[in-house]
Amino acid sequence: MIKVLDEHERTLAFAEVALGQIRSLRQTAIPRNYEIWYVYATGYNAPLNKIINETLARSGKLTEADLEQIYETYLSHIKTTDRIDKVGARVVGEIDDVVKVLGEALGMTGAYDSSLSDAAEKLSSAESRDQIKAIVEALLRSTSEMRETNKALEDRLTLSKNEISNLQQSLEAIRAESLTDPLTGLGNRKYFDRMIGMAVQSALASGEPLSLLLFDIDHFKSFNDSYGHLTGDQVLRLVGLSLKQTIKGQDITARYGGEEFAVVLPNTAMRQALTVADHIRRAVMAKELKKKSTGEILGRVTISVGVSMLREGDDTDALIERADACLYAAKRNGRNRVICEADPEFAVESHSRVA
Repeated sequence: MIKVLDEHERTLAFAEVALGQIRSLRQTAIPRNYEIWYVYATGYNAPLNKIINETLARSGKLTEADLEQIYETYLSHIKTTDRIDKVGARVVGEIDDVVKVLGEALGMTGAYDSSLSDAAEKLSSAESRDQIKAIVEALLRSTSEMRETNKALEDRLTLSKNEISNLQQSLEAIRAESLTDPLTGLGNRKYFDRMIGMAVQSALASGEPLSLLLFDIDHFKSFNDSYGHLTGDQVLRLVGLSLKQTIKGQDITARYGGEEFAVVLPNTAMRQALTVADHIRRAVMAKELKKKSTGEILGRVTISVGVSMLREGDDTDALIERADACLYAAKRNGRNRVICEADPEFAVESHSRVA
């Protein structure tokens, strides 16, 4: 009883520390933030505590983007690994059961083979009808037992096949979830890094064009500061929905990080990419943002977009760096616009960064 009470008090103490941190830093008390601070209070995840302490020492606060990055880096993958381990253990258990059943079936097959040999030997020396009848009856019993064993084995293998198929689907679902941003339903940064690497390799090998769009929600911080993080999340979902409705087929969409998004456009040259970028910009701007709790119209969301195209001798980093420079130029030149490498603003931006 003492141990139970000690554990009760200990976990409550962790909970109080977590809530205290949320209060003092004026963060939203959503499950993700509570989990981050609860784990912080326990001290079990040293890398998480280290990055939080360093961030607080540097800037005195944790932004929404900081919290999301911390969760994705130090907590979410642990849950995914645990789930994969559990499914893997079930697969191993299922295979062990099948191996056991097969072993039993092999034993029965050996016994049946011995029965056949024994029956053949007895039949060769049988002298009366009754002896022959007894041998045949024994053989029929062995055959019937063997048939039942085979039927049981067939049923068990069918069940195992279905179970393993279901477990494979579970693993695939976990894999897909690990590559998906939970807020917007788009691919996450891990998905983007994997897919753009493959797309760049394919484009360089085939000589086909490849374009990249990087875009950022204009004045996103002001939405959070003015209306709260829940409204900020609503803005992110609105942009994610616009992307889902606009981008189809082989094109790759992802939440790049924070309020930044990315679209990879295989087999797409610059002119087409600019058309796609502006279509996305207009689609986002066409949606009216409404505060769910009050129905208040909060205005429209706009985005700034940077567009780059793969060049001969490029690598992934170079493609991303130029798109990022174009995005920065778009924001510097008034926001709510698309800028590509061919625009004079990009040249100015590149020169100012070098300088």
